[in-house]
Amino acid sequence: MKYIHVDNQQSLVFSQTDMPKIVADECLIKVHAIGINRADLLQRAGKYPAPAGESSILGLEVSGEIVQCGDAVSDNHLAQSWQVGDKVFGLVAGGGYAQYVKVKARQLFCLPEQFTFEQGAACAEVFLTAYQSLFSIAKLANNSKVLIHAGASGVGSAAIQLAKAKQCYVTVTVGSEVKAQACLALGADCAINYQKNDFVAWSKENVLAGYDVIIDVVSGEYLSKNINVAALDGHIVTLSMLGGRYCSQVDIAKLLAKRLTLSASTLRNRSEDYKAQLVDNFSSDFYADLVNGQIKPIIDSIYPWQQVEQAHEKMAKNKNVGKLVLLVN
Repeated sequence: MKYIHVDNQQSLVFSQTDMPKIVADECLIKVHAIGINRADLLQRAGKYPAPAGESSILGLEVSGEIVQCGDAVSDNHLAQSWQVGDKVFGLVAGGGYAQYVKVKARQLFCLPEQFTFEQGAACAEVFLTAYQSLFSIAKLANNSKVLIHAGASGVGSAAIQLAKAKQCYVTVTVGSEVKAQACLALGADCAINYQKNDFVAWSKENVLAGYDVIIDVVSGEYLSKNINVAALDGHIVTLSMLGGRYCSQVDIAKLLAKRLTLSASTLRNRSEDYKAQLVDNFSSDFYADLVNGQIKPIIDSIYPWQQVEQAHEKMAKNKNVGKLVLLVN
């Protein structure tokens, strides 16, 4: 099969490899569309290798059609029964930038009838990451106050929608007025352009009690800023470190006084059972909303997979509002 390979110069080139071989609880998917994630750029640069035993091919989420089912899947030993020909989307720990990929059956979603494959490819990673952060980790309650950094990113756009579905007050930080307007259109109550305004100063004036949950992909010096605007018993969830891995000063006294919880999480290296349970929980709470359009994937651009370099370049420059998707043709 054809796949996208990272060569010795870290360039993306097409190459050939063997078809994946599935085991009893897996399905083989013919890939029609691929969701791009910042983790792909990190792996390409040699900074985020695939977990042990997983494919070294880039790609963490796909949408496509089942062409083969393992024995445990076709024999209905699993909670969800899949069949050859079913249209699906889901998470993979690696291997998505290819014509075919194997996926654990319990990590698949049925592609809603009205969805394109491109829309399916823009769902799994962002909605599951946002859901995990807000609900599995931070235990977000209805009518809470939420701060989401990088609100116009894929995860940010998903988190806005999930938080608003629980009647939360949502503030986001963004890097441009275009991104601010996109977040407001999604339901965010306030969008702070960090190029023009300091979110700490704004929040001190406008969200006096602070934020109950803060979702942060920036890290670095944002940690101390997040502590400053967190509410009593607030929860800060760190997902990435675009702003650097170190924070020069952390005021432990404020942590103690506010009784804050700091969490850090990734999804890729979680266990298969954890991911399957996360899929089940999200499906119970929000899959119906996805089907009826109450929440939706936000797609910035769709590229034929021959233009993967252009897609990566756009993400590297933080130019996208929502997801970037590759179409396998």
